[in-house]
Parts: sequence; structure tokens; C-alpha cells
Amino acid sequence: MNKALAFSQAVLAAVAIGLSPGAAAHHPGSHDSLAPMLEQVTPGVVNIATRSRIDTSNNPLMADPFFRHFFNLPRPRQRESQSLGSGVIVDAKRGYILTNHHVIDNASQITVTLTDGRELEASLVGSDPETDIAVIKVDSENLTEVRFGKSDELRVGDYVVAIGNPFGLGQTVTSGIISALGRSGLGIEGYEDFIQTDASINPGNSGGALVNVDGELIGVNTAIVAPGGGNVGIGFAIPARMAKALMEQIIEFGAVQRGRLGVSAQNLNEELARALKAEGVSGAVITQVESGSTADKAGLRSGDVVTAVNGREIRSADDLRNSIGLIRAGEDIRVDALRDGKPFSFKARISSQDNVAAETLSSLLGGATLAEIDAGHPLAGSGIYIKRVEPGSPAARAGLRPGDIISSVNRREIRSIDDFQKATTSARGELLLNIRRGNRAFFLMLR
Repeated sequence: MNKALAFSQAVLAAVAIGLSPGAAAHHPGSHDSLAPMLEQVTPGVVNIATRSRIDTSNNPLMADPFFRHFFNLPRPRQRESQSLGSGVIVDAKRGYILTNHHVIDNASQITVTLTDGRELEASLVGSDPETDIAVIKVDSENLTEVRFGKSDELRVGDYVVAIGNPFGLGQTVTSGIISALGRSGLGIEGYEDFIQTDASINPGNSGGALVNVDGELIGVNTAIVAPGGGNVGIGFAIPARMAKALMEQIIEFGAVQRGRLGVSAQNLNEELARALKAEGVSGAVITQVESGSTADKAGLRSGDVVTAVNGREIRSADDLRNSIGLIRAGEDIRVDALRDGKPFSFKARISSQDNVAAETLSSLLGGATLAEIDAGHPLAGSGIYIKRVEPGSPAARAGLRPGDIISSVNRREIRSIDDFQKATTSARGELLLNIRRGNRAFFLMLR
């Protein structure tokens, strides 16, 4: 029997006799059960426990090693923090596990527990705070992987199963349907294209699997809407297509080399569609083209309507931003668009978002790669962020971390790479950085 049909019949039978869908799906001897699929999939979903050390000082200056040295102050006291989450084994041979960035952020120790009871120490391969995706690695044999499904073919109403470690209870399975697709503009992550589901997702499910009735990974559970702190039937997962593309870059480069087209865009509404002769078309309207950018060189203009990138339909400005942001720098793309109602297309090579001139880094910030915060991010305009820090580099020794946001240099506000270049060029051998890290801010003096 078709698994989707069997699951549907189980739900209807449950409603008819007043039971929950889960009760009908697990009657002993019933053929309307997801148990056979889950027996194959659940060994590929792991529990993740992390340990990290957090400074307990309330004064942000205490986090500055130069400030402590100058005033001969002791190191700030630290406390150990523990957290729990979930992960999905996606490559059994090489031991790669997908999870969320926030699950392993700042972790000094990562322990993975398998369904057979084995506890394995994991190492961080890399992560991307902008999409909340991370890849960790374990060295072990006899692992079970969850194969990727086609998240682009999902439909609202498809049955799904969420597997994870809610509230640290141990592996838990919940079921539901896809409630919506392409959710964005929520302010949860920098790049958003979420699958929304009513399958119960709770704290601790983060990084776990969202699978279809065939046991294929279609999403990585990442967030919930929880006004009262618990599940209310609104959960979000990162689509497998996005997670896989990011994972491949993280494994190859240690980080995501996000592409950049060099445009600003807005959604195409009915009024704009009439004005731009684009009635009946979905797409993103180009509002500005940066001089010298990839888009500028390709001939894209303000008022053009982008309808597809590499054959994938563009329905909104968020779609355009996500599509470009997930393409690695240096790749060639095909863009389909409309101009005055007439279709045209062009090919372009995506540039890198890492546009910091080498001379600005000097020896004080050596080993740090800086980038601008994307225009659609909630923190856009509040500074520039540190994308990578080479281990053992001057930047690493100074205490800088990937994800740190530099909001000022020598008391001079920083909003862009150009601002940063001007501020560091005029500096005389020292930099006073105002750093935002998570929910706290502090000054860091570099000499």
C-alpha cells in the first residue's frame, strides 16, 4: 500500500473513533503504520550535547584582554554551560552530521549519542550563522545515514515526520503535515525559505530531521513559534535543498562562500506589474544596481523584473536573495527577466561577498575575513561582520570569533566595508573596536 495513502487512512480512522492519529498509526499488527520506515530512519538521527564556557562578568570591558592587562585585572570568571539538540547523519562513510549553528555555537565539546547508545566525540567542520546550518564530524563505523529527498517537490498538505530530542527526553517522533512553504521575513535567520509544519517541534528538536513518508530528509528542524514557551503547531525547517548546498560548501571550504549579484530588489505587486508591463508574472523588481557589480556588467537595470535564476522560478525579492546567496562565488548563472514586458536572459559569474581590501586588514586583523551584513538581515546597517577567523592568527589571538559584528572603529560608526576601510586607513597603530557578540557588546583594543 502507498505509504501516504496508508497514513491518510490511519488519520481518518483515528478521527472516526475519536483517537489521535498517532494512536491509529501504531495499533499492534496494523498495516497503517510508519514503524517500518522509522526503524530504517531513526538510527540516522542523533542527540547532540555540548559544553561551553561563558564569562560571568557583567562589564563588557572585562572581556577585553588588553584592558585586563593594562589594569592588571584577573581573567573574568567563567561558568560551564550545557545544551542539548539534535542532528542528522547524512554521510555515513565520512561521518558527517547536519545540525543547526545555534546548537553548537561556541561549544568547546560536542558529544553525539546514537540510538544504539554509543557516545562519540564530534569535531566542528564549519557552520553558517546566516542560515543556522552547521556540519560536525564523527569517526566511527556502522553509522546509518538519512538520504536527501527533493524538497523542491513538496506540497502543502504532504505528510511529514519530525525526529529529534525535545527537552532532552531522548529520541522522539511526531507527525503532521506541511502547513506552508517558502516562509520568509520572520527575522529568525539572515536567509529564510522555511518549510512550516504542524508536527510538534520543541526545544531540543533543533537540528533534527523532518522526513517524508518515504523516510527521506526534506528539512532540518530549526525554530518554532512559541508564545508560551511550548509547541503551538507552528514549526519551521530549513529545506533539504538549501541544507545540502550549504553543507557541500562547508565541507569543501570550511565556510559558505556566498555569492553576490549586486542588486537591491522588492516584491512585484499588481501596481508595479501594470507599470512595468509584467501582468500575470511573478518575480522580483530590481530597484538598484551597484556600479561595477556583476549585475551592472551583465546589463541589468533598475525596473527589470527577474523571473528565474538557473531555471528556478523567482516569486519574490526574498526568493532572489536566497537563490543568489546559496550559489557559491565564482559560479556562472543564468538569469531570466522582463524589461518593458519583453523577456530576455543573460549569463553572469557570481562575485564574492568578501570584498574587503587586503591592505585594510594589516597585522592587527590578520587572519580575519570581513563581510557586509546583507540588506535583508535584521542587523543590516549596524556594522560589518567577521565571516572567518584563521586559527592561530592575530585576529584569533585577539579573541575575535566568526559572527562577531564590528559596529565602530576608534569610536567611528561602521555601516559598510567602505566605512571600515576609511576608519582603519586613518588609524595610527591601534584600533578600538566595538564588538557585538550575540546579546552582548564590548570594546576590544588592538595594538
